[in-house]
Amino acid sequence: MHRREFLTTAAVIGSAAPVLGWPGLAAAAQALRVSGPYTHANLSLYLAHGPSAPGPVPLTLQEALAKKQVLVHETGNVNQLVIENRGDEEVFVQAGEIVKGGKQDRVLTVSLLVPKNSGRVPIGAYCVEQGRWQPRGREDASRFSSADSAVPSRKAKIAMKAPPSLDAAPPPDRISRHGDLRRDGDTAQRQTFVWRDVAETQRKLAGIVGGSVESRESRSSLQLSLENERVRASVADYVRALDPVILKAPDSIGLAFAINGAINSADLYPSHGLFKKLWPKLLKAAATEAVAEKNGKTGTPPKPEEVSAFIDKAERGKAGERKIDDRTSLATRETEKSYYFEAKRSDGVVFHRNYLAR
Repeated sequence: MHRREFLTTAAVIGSAAPVLGWPGLAAAAQALRVSGPYTHANLSLYLAHGPSAPGPVPLTLQEALAKKQVLVHETGNVNQLVIENRGDEEVFVQAGEIVKGGKQDRVLTVSLLVPKNSGRVPIGAYCVEQGRWQPRGREDASRFSSADSAVPSRKAKIAMKAPPSLDAAPPPDRISRHGDLRRDGDTAQRQTFVWRDVAETQRKLAGIVGGSVESRESRSSLQLSLENERVRASVADYVRALDPVILKAPDSIGLAFAINGAINSADLYPSHGLFKKLWPKLLKAAATEAVAEKNGKTGTPPKPEEVSAFIDKAERGKAGERKIDDRTSLATRETEKSYYFEAKRSDGVVFHRNYLAR
């Protein structure tokens, strides 16, 4: 591994932020420092460095489920679940996290800060386990038990989050058999793409590890494929090599990565505390995607200034915004080469920034 650093003018944390989060993009910016690359095989990591916002660090969804502070409820609708925070700490939920259980494993589509004692909060989801619509083994079909993984596919994230297509096709007849679905053509089209991407990820992983990664319990389950022993062993090589990177970066607040020499994505957070909690899941997802995309050509890792330029340009694209719920909205920017997603509270404070290469 080797390291370089570069400064970008991307907006980061304003010193006046009263709670965990950034001010909006229009606020005065500070310099965001990018270091790297930290490389193993075909995966190159880059750290974003900056000051941490004040305020308590929320629990992650994985932590909250393990503590039984949060319940994620099945609704009978493939594309919507309900989160209930019964504790006295905020919970951070990130788009792309996989929840295991229910009638089908799901991937969550939006980032939320779920307040303490929240009551039941709806959240969008897509199925990552086509076909199952009943309990699996001894799992509770009414709830989800864990959130240990994130979807390891940039293409799937784009399918779930990109601004709506104007020419979305009507939902195929075969989709309507999965539960109580009342979806528009755009949602159905995205769900179909996610299923196809799961199958493609399973196929690629099988080719790399030398055998099927499908589980007998549910052959279409992405989560169970990620738990496959050969997949875990391949991912573990990357994790062992790259996990120590964060230990020498106490001011790091986010991660970008490149696979086979091409920038893939970046995620920025308001504080090092939150980033450090999410680091194992982020690293595992990036490593899994790198394993799946092995093609014998590692490429030349981008320079940190190229990563900085990617972040800057992504924030300047065609603007859009949609309301998630009364507490949260999602601002978007779209360019020919990138998507940018900014999750923010109703008071304008931003709590997650995600950048995806197109």
